[in-house]
Amino acid sequence: MLTVHAGEQTRQLVASGSLLAAAQRSQSAVAALNFYNAETLIALIRAANARRASIILQTTESTINYLGIGLVAAMARSAAAELDAPAALHLDHGGSYELAERCIEAGYTSVMFDGSKLPFSENCAQTRRVVELAHAHGVSVEGELGHVAHNDEAAADKIKSFYTRSEDAARFVEETEVDALAIAIGTAHGFYKGEVRLDFERLDLIREAVGERVALVLHGGSGVPEELLRQAVAHGITKINFGTQLKDAFTRAVKTTLADTDEIDLRKTFAPAIDAVQQMAAAKIKICEARGARC
Repeated sequence: MLTVHAGEQTRQLVASGSLLAAAQRSQSAVAALNFYNAETLIALIRAANARRASIILQTTESTINYLGIGLVAAMARSAAAELDAPAALHLDHGGSYELAERCIEAGYTSVMFDGSKLPFSENCAQTRRVVELAHAHGVSVEGELGHVAHNDEAAADKIKSFYTRSEDAARFVEETEVDALAIAIGTAHGFYKGEVRLDFERLDLIREAVGERVALVLHGGSGVPEELLRQAVAHGITKINFGTQLKDAFTRAVKTTLADTDEIDLRKTFAPAIDAVQQMAAAKIKICEARGARC
């Protein structure tokens, strides 16, 4: 754990496994929200506090390259001091052991190794290697099995070939000992070009195969209708990722502001964008909070 002292209070970035375990017990999910700059992070802080909810703060390697890993970690530690509930800092779609190692050294409390495009045995071996490193430092690990498509792949009607098989999921969890597993049941990254269809029967089989040993993760949450997301939680999803809609809300608000005024004060230019992301993030957190008997 990383500890930040803010006045007389102490706030911590915690391993995502603890947040996901609590969500499993309450039959809810945790919203995993990507941030890209100070403004989007401010919006996520405000949204989480408005809902009094724990969240997972996420960055991809692209954001790390854009901001610098030290600044990302420092921003997240400062965010922890402002949050009313515990939060984790998570590497989203990490593509190498070396990147996971850098993130752990910088203070990330959760990392993903995405070996979903690798042969099964190689995905297991490389994910296991990251798990051994991360767990030695109290850091949680997310793996991916099957492949969560990008919208161009989904549009080409290839998406079903990427779906996760329950028997593979059980073996993967056993061999890697990951804390969370991202599965492919019909979602895609980016904006959807057609109707979203989620394979809940497959999700039920995967959940039964892996039991409570691991939290199940749904990537590509942006653009999925609220009712489908709620059903996903009811069927055993414990973490839902959101990024595209947050970026879209921010960019649209900035464009509107710039079109309507000659304002050059960036603090004023970005204020409506922060509000837009806050509203979007709060709505996603609320969806994940839904509780009820799982199917």
